[in-house]
Amino acid sequence: MRLSGITFLLACAALFAAQDPFAKPAAARVLLFVRTDCPITNRYAPELDRIAREFAPRGVEFWLVYPDASESESAIAQHKLEYKLPGTPLRDPQHVLVRRAEATISPQAAVFDRAGHLTYSGRIDDRYVAFGKARPAPRTHDLEDAIAATLDGKPINEARTHSVGCYLADVK
Repeated sequence: MRLSGITFLLACAALFAAQDPFAKPAAARVLLFVRTDCPITNRYAPELDRIAREFAPRGVEFWLVYPDASESESAIAQHKLEYKLPGTPLRDPQHVLVRRAEATISPQAAVFDRAGHLTYSGRIDDRYVAFGKARPAPRTHDLEDAIAATLDGKPINEARTHSVGCYLADVK
């Protein structure tokens, strides 16, 4: 879906009003660190949308965090629309959220509990073994398990996992 003219500009302005993902109460929040130019991020879009639809009714907020200062608001808005990515987009050019979430890769997820404490940081699942090397289907569903455990107030078996994708250090 491609927006044009004033409609697109208004949509961009609405998406990028200064927002703090921790300002309002939520049962849990998920920060998804993404880049418009990362093919693995884009391939995960349907799975991220499915997870968001599953957990949003339980009070989980989803945020798309774009840490690349060179990405324009219009490119980010187009990326969100084109891939149907879930959540509210945020720019993080100073990497404040990157540091808080211990994020290093795109795509990477960080789950925060009701009090804003980081409970999980890592991969969405284990589908990607290495860049360019994927399993036919994931064997673990790390992000889903982390969200469920956080909502239930239970410890997460593996609270930090290694993501495969595009480095965030490249986008300072």
